[in-house]
Amino acid sequence: MFGKWMENETRTTVVCVLVSAVSLALSLAGTFEGSLPADIAWVAIVLCGVPIVVGAARGVIFERDIKADLLVAMALAASVGIGEYFAAGEVALIMQIGSLLEDYTSERARRGIEKLIGLTPRTARVRREGADVVLPAEEVREGDVLTVLAGETIPVDGTILEGRTSIDQSVMTGESIPVDKGEGDSVTSGTINRFGTFSMRADRVCGDSSLQRMIRLAEEADENKAPIVSLADAWATWLVVAALACALLTWLLTGEFVRAVTVLVVFCPCAFILATPTAVVAGMGNAARHGILIRSGDALERLSRVRRAAFDKTGTLTHGRPQVVAFRSLDASLSDGDVLRIAARVERRSEHPLGKAVVASFLERTGEDPEPVADSRAIAGRAMSGTIDGTEVAVGKADYFASRGISPDGAAEAAEEFLDRGATVVLLSRGARIVGLIALADEIRPDAKDTVRALEGLGISCMLLTGDNERAAAAAAEAAGISEVRANLLPEEKASIVKGDDEREPTCMIGDGVNDAPALSGAYAGIAMGGIGSDIAVEAADAVLVGDDIKRLPYLFRLTRRAMDKVRTNIIASLVINASAVSLSAAGILTPVTGALWHNFGSVFVVVNAALLLRERDRCRVGTGGAEGAIPPQNQPQTSVVRD
Repeated sequence: MFGKWMENETRTTVVCVLVSAVSLALSLAGTFEGSLPADIAWVAIVLCGVPIVVGAARGVIFERDIKADLLVAMALAASVGIGEYFAAGEVALIMQIGSLLEDYTSERARRGIEKLIGLTPRTARVRREGADVVLPAEEVREGDVLTVLAGETIPVDGTILEGRTSIDQSVMTGESIPVDKGEGDSVTSGTINRFGTFSMRADRVCGDSSLQRMIRLAEEADENKAPIVSLADAWATWLVVAALACALLTWLLTGEFVRAVTVLVVFCPCAFILATPTAVVAGMGNAARHGILIRSGDALERLSRVRRAAFDKTGTLTHGRPQVVAFRSLDASLSDGDVLRIAARVERRSEHPLGKAVVASFLERTGEDPEPVADSRAIAGRAMSGTIDGTEVAVGKADYFASRGISPDGAAEAAEEFLDRGATVVLLSRGARIVGLIALADEIRPDAKDTVRALEGLGISCMLLTGDNERAAAAAAEAAGISEVRANLLPEEKASIVKGDDEREPTCMIGDGVNDAPALSGAYAGIAMGGIGSDIAVEAADAVLVGDDIKRLPYLFRLTRRAMDKVRTNIIASLVINASAVSLSAAGILTPVTGALWHNFGSVFVVVNAALLLRERDRCRVGTGGAEGAIPPQNQPQTSVVRD
C-alpha cells in the first residue's frame, strides 16, 4: 500500500515537472505575453514552488528544523514580490528535479526480512496422547516430541530421537551438500528434511529458534544503517544565514532591492543539491549496464569506501552445486569408467543431490541414460542399493558400509586425497567388497583467483567466511588465493565477524544464501549474487551481481570510487559557480532573470560532468584462467583422476 502511494506521488511530481518546464520555456519565449491574465511561469511557481514553500514552513513550524527548502522559499517569495516570475519558476523547477533525483537514488524499502519471515514454518506435527496433532509452530513447547516427514521444513531447533535422514542446511549454513543425521544429532528450524520420516525433541520454542534469531539480526542490522543525509540540508542553517547576510548587505550598500533578490536567487543551492544525486544516478546506470544493480546512493557511497571483502564460499566463490570431480576403481576387474557407469545405474532413481550429480556426470560424459537396476531402494540419507546380474551393489558413504560390516579400509587412503581437498567421497560396493570411489565437490569458479588478485590490487584485502567444514573451506580458499579463512560459521557468527572488522576498516560481505542475509545487512556494505542467490540475500544486499559474475567486483569498486570523485568535483564546482554568481549579482551585472540563467549553467555543468560517468567502461576485465588448486573434473570416463 505504501509502495503504491509512493509510486503515485512520484508519478504526479514527474508530470508537474514536465508541465512546469514547458510553461517556463513558453514564458522565456514570450509566447503568450499579453494574451493571458498572468505570466504562464505561474504554472511552474504553483506546481513546483508551492510544495517547496509548504515543506519549508512545516519544517520550521512543526519540526523546528531548517532545511535548504527554506532558502528556496525565500528566493521564490522575493522574486514573486518584485514581479520576476520566470526566475521564481526556474528555481522551483530545478529544486523539484533535484528532489526527483534524490528520490530515485534513495534506499528502497527492503523486502528481505519479510521473505525471511516467510521461511518460518507455520505448523508442526506434535505428538499428543500417542497421536500426531498438527498445531501452529508457536504452540510447540520445549520438550515436545515432533514428527517431521520427508520434504517438510523443521519447525523448531531440537534433537533427533528416532530415524535417519539427510538435512538440507543450506538455508542456515550455506553448505551445498545435505548432511546425514541420525539419533542424537541436532537439527535447526528452517532447514529441510530431504528423505525419511524422523521424530525429534523440541529443545527451543519457536521464538528462540535459529531462524528467528537470524530474522532479528537482519532487522537490527537494517535499522542501524543510517540513510545518507543531503549535504544541502546538513548545511542548510549556514546557507540560509549566509544568503540573508549577503542579500541584506547588498541592499544596504547599493540601495537596490532587485540586486538583493538576485543574490537570493543565485544563492539557492540547486547545483549543490544536484551535485550528489546526478553522479549517483549516472554511476548506478553505468553499473546496471554492466550487470550490477546498486540499491541506493547511500549504498554506492559505502561501497566506494570498502577496504576489506568477506566472501561466502558456496554459490559465491563456487558454483553452488556438487559435481563429480574424480572416480577411481579399487578392483582390477573394473575400469574407472565402469565405476561411474555402475554407480549411475544404482543412483538412477535417487533424489539425493549427490546421486543426481553422479547420474548427470555419466550422462554428460557418455550421452547415454544409465540402465536401471533390479530391486532399487533408498536407505534414507545414507545410500542407494540394487541388484546387477544377481549381485547386490550399493553407493553410499563410508559409515553406511561400516554399519553393514563391509570394511572401507581399502578405500580410506585413496579417499583421503580428495577429502583433504574439500571433496565429498562416496563408495561403490559389489557384494561384500568396496570396488570403487567417486569424489564430488562444489567447484571453485574459474575466475575467482583473478578476481581476488584484482581486488587486492585495489587495496581491498579478502577473507573467506563459510558454514562449511575446515577441509572444504581450506581447499576453496587455496584455490581462490585467499589466506584468511573462517569455517563452521553460523549466520550470526558471520554477522559478528563482519561487524567487528567494520570497526577497523569498512568491510563488504559478498554472499548468496539466506544464511548470508544477517551478514549482508550488518556489514558496512553487502553484495549478493542475483542469479543463484536467494531473494532474501538479494533484498538484504546493497548491490546485486545479476549474472553471478564475480569478475565484475573490481569494476564495481572502481566505478563507485569514480562516482564519489565526481560528487566531490561537482560540489566544489557548484560552490565556485554560486560564489561568482553572488558577486556578479551584488555588482548589478546579473538581474533576477540572467541570474536564474547563470544559476541554470551551474546545474547543467554538474549534470553533464556526472553524465560522463556513463561513458566509463570495464577496460580491466578479470582473466578467465582456471583457479589453481581446484579439483578438475574428468572429461572422459576411462581416465583416472587428473592431478594438479
